[in-house]
Amino acid sequence: MENLEFKVPTREQVGSTNQEIFDGLNKALGFVPNLYATIAYSDHGLKRYLDFQNAKTSLSNKEKEAVNLIVSQVNGCIYCQSAHLVLGKMNGFDDAQLLDIRKGKSENARLNALVKLAADITENKGNVNAHNIEDFFAQGYTKETLVDLILQISDKTAMNYLHNLTKVPVDFPIAESL
Repeated sequence: MENLEFKVPTREQVGSTNQEIFDGLNKALGFVPNLYATIAYSDHGLKRYLDFQNAKTSLSNKEKEAVNLIVSQVNGCIYCQSAHLVLGKMNGFDDAQLLDIRKGKSENARLNALVKLAADITENKGNVNAHNIEDFFAQGYTKETLVDLILQISDKTAMNYLHNLTKVPVDFPIAESL
C-alpha cells in the first residue's frame, strides 16, 4: 500500500539532471510546481516532458491556455485547472472568460471553435462531431493547427492523468474558487 502514496520529491531526492532542472525552475518561477517535481520520480521524465511542453507550436499562448483549461476541466484535474486559471489570467483572460472556457465556450468565435473542438477531442478520444471540426476550419484554423491542438491535448492529458493518479498537493489557488 505504501507504494501507492506519492509524496512530492525534494531536490535532494531526485537525480542530478532533475536537480539542475529544479534549479532552473526555481530561478524562472520561484518554486518547483509539485506536479513537475512528481515527474522527477523518473530520471528522464521531467526533461522529456519540458522539452515537449516548450516545443514550438502554431497555437498562441492564449490559445494554449484555453486548451489546457478545457482539457483539464474535461479530465477532472483540479491541479491543472488551478494552474491554468492562474496562467490564463497571466495571458489576458478575465474571470468571466475563464469560467466560460471551463464551461466549454467563448464569446470569441475563433476561440469558441478551438475550445469546443478541444473538449470534443478529449471527451470522445478523437472521434469528433463533424460540426466542431468544420467550425474549427471555418474560423481560419489549419491542418497544422489541428495537429498542434492534438499535441497540446496530449501534453495536458498526461499531466491530468498524473495528478488524478498521484493526488499530490495543489500548489496554486484552488480552481473551485472560480
